[in-house]
Amino acid sequence: MSGRNDSGLNLLTGGSGDDGGGPARSAGHRRAEPPRRSPVGKLVAILVAIVLVVLAGFWVVGQIRDRFGAPADYEGNGEGETTVQIVEGANGGQIAQVLYDADVVASTEAFYRLSLNDERAQTIQPGTYQLREKMSAEAALAALSDVSNRLEARVTIPEGSRIDDIIPAIAENTDLAEEDLRAALEDPAAIGLPEVAGGNPEGYLFPETYFVEPDTTAVQLIGQMVAQTAQVTESLDIANRASELGYNGEEIMTVASILEREVNNDEDFRKAARVIYNRLDDGMPLQMDSTVHYVSGRQGDVFTTPDERDADTPYNTYRYAGLPPGPIGSPGRAAIEAALNPDEGDWMYFVADPETGETTFNDTYEQHQQACQDAGFQC
Repeated sequence: MSGRNDSGLNLLTGGSGDDGGGPARSAGHRRAEPPRRSPVGKLVAILVAIVLVVLAGFWVVGQIRDRFGAPADYEGNGEGETTVQIVEGANGGQIAQVLYDADVVASTEAFYRLSLNDERAQTIQPGTYQLREKMSAEAALAALSDVSNRLEARVTIPEGSRIDDIIPAIAENTDLAEEDLRAALEDPAAIGLPEVAGGNPEGYLFPETYFVEPDTTAVQLIGQMVAQTAQVTESLDIANRASELGYNGEEIMTVASILEREVNNDEDFRKAARVIYNRLDDGMPLQMDSTVHYVSGRQGDVFTTPDERDADTPYNTYRYAGLPPGPIGSPGRAAIEAALNPDEGDWMYFVADPETGETTFNDTYEQHQQACQDAGFQC
């Protein structure tokens, strides 16, 4: 035996009996540990770090965009003059391209980006515009949304107008020559005149306001007016509805043109149409001064002379029964609708008071004569 006391060894070294031993530790003096951070504090620190990273990222992206991504754009209201044409249905990108091609804006992107977020872009109308070159996108958008910059002529054709009224009005208000306009009327195919018109454009130049672009030709404008008549009559289903009344579309247009010249108020159109149909059904001459005026050229009153009423022309409805051979002017939509939808009644006569505009309808000739006297003239 060695006499070695194992337990004493353990006491002297302060070992725990583990094979590796270790430094002596006192039960009453433990090493201090750092305080633990709460979970909430850790979360706040992480969130703050994320926010800082994101903000830094936005700053960097903004710097890059400002230096490399901003679209080219001129400054100010531009210089010189130029014209651009905006076609029907053009979107923001297409308008931007037109402006860029004319050197109105420095880039398509500058105008397009602006148009996406500016309500004025939705107000741009088709047409030709007088602008400047080298305008800022903002200035270009402001100019296009200002109708005073549109280069166009405006022609208003009143209901009931005849060709001899329409052609001078167009020539007076546009750059189109009267000679070219009348030449266009001589080419029914070029202006799209329907076959039912028999080559006569009277009554088929629809009465409304037309905006005439600088490069519009006489054939194009007259064709547009004819096309508008076709659009209106098709929307009213004139072919089928005329057939139901026992007439064709040309005859309906003729009745409507008489209404425009004979009656002062749209509200009386349907009654006056019934008078015309009642007379036609009875074989009685229409005796409409307006049809006589169409040949004599009288303007400004509702009367006719004995010589006018005796004129040998198919438009003289005093001398010849039935409808005249075609319209005596361009009827509007209300008159066409009235000719297709006459009121029910037995009226055979009407007289329109030129002073009050009131139209009186009667069944008998005696009543009609009294109405004429009340209006202050002889029928």
